[in-house]
Amino acid sequence: MKIKEKEFETLLQDLKSIATQMGAKVRFERGDFKGGYCLIKDSKIIVINKLSNMQRKVMILAAALNELGIDDMYLTPRLREVIEELDERK
Repeated sequence: MKIKEKEFETLLQDLKSIATQMGAKVRFERGDFKGGYCLIKDSKIIVINKLSNMQRKVMILAAALNELGIDDMYLTPRLREVIEELDERK
């Protein structure tokens, strides 16, 4: 599957929406880290390095959602395919 460069912004917004539905907060921070999913005082937080390129941000968010468990959620077939492929790339 080929993901077009223009599609990454839309994917990022869709993935952020899914994270919110799952009760996770997505934060874009600056620092010397890649990013990922963590729990802080019972709060689900996905931290992404805001200096990363768009493709990397989408990959980190996709991996974090897989870690949270999206198997029982309805996702469009295209979105599910993208999440699974991006998580395999990391």
